[in-house]
Amino acid sequence: MSSHHTHNKGPSQRQLRVGEQLRHIIAETMNRGHFHREALLDAGRVSVTEVRVTPDLKQAKVYVMSLGGVDMDTILPALNEEAHVFQKEINRQLDMKFTPKVRFVRDESFDEAQRIDDLLRTVHLPEE
Repeated sequence: MSSHHTHNKGPSQRQLRVGEQLRHIIAETMNRGHFHREALLDAGRVSVTEVRVTPDLKQAKVYVMSLGGVDMDTILPALNEEAHVFQKEINRQLDMKFTPKVRFVRDESFDEAQRIDDLLRTVHLPEE
């Protein structure tokens, strides 16, 4: 039996559950604010769209998007610099052996959906 089959089955129920718990904690922490970085003074405008956790639950990739996609070039680095704040909160709220190391990335799915939408609009259907 080859081992590459295990990668195709997608995340486990546990990964999905932990990812969703992390998403709530991170979103809550953002809404509360209390950040000292200028770029995060308005962190409530940032949506946490998804959190994907590695199978060992030690790494968490946090997909975020700001309203209208603005200021992501300053928000993302600031969030990653403040990752310890989120990790402390995760550690406080979740009873886990290890606190996952969080890394913030831009959620590209909205851009991709918009691109597909724009492409579909350029397709002209034949008149009947």
